[in-house]
Amino acid sequence: MLLPLDNLAIRRGLNHWFDRNKIRPKVVAEFEDSALLKAFGAEGLGIFAAPTVISSQIIEQYGVQLVGVAEELHERFFAISVERRLRNHALAAVLDGARKNVF
Repeated sequence: MLLPLDNLAIRRGLNHWFDRNKIRPKVVAEFEDSALLKAFGAEGLGIFAAPTVISSQIIEQYGVQLVGVAEELHERFFAISVERRLRNHALAAVLDGARKNVF
């Protein structure tokens, strides 16, 4: 399995999921860069976890196949602004689109 480094939040979530499900993956490589991890997966060097919300883009871009979904795993994304009300129209549109289409 191709995994993110231990110090990344997604890896901690994966490790807990592995433990709960009594899975002991054979770790082929660990990466800090998710694009490099996917590139290794595209070359057939191992399987990897990725957010379901972008699975169709990953399948298309890297030519990989979906082998399963871990419904219990969740990744968090944050948009932080110093202003209470967003004045940047582009950022407001991105956040609005994410609320409607992703969440």
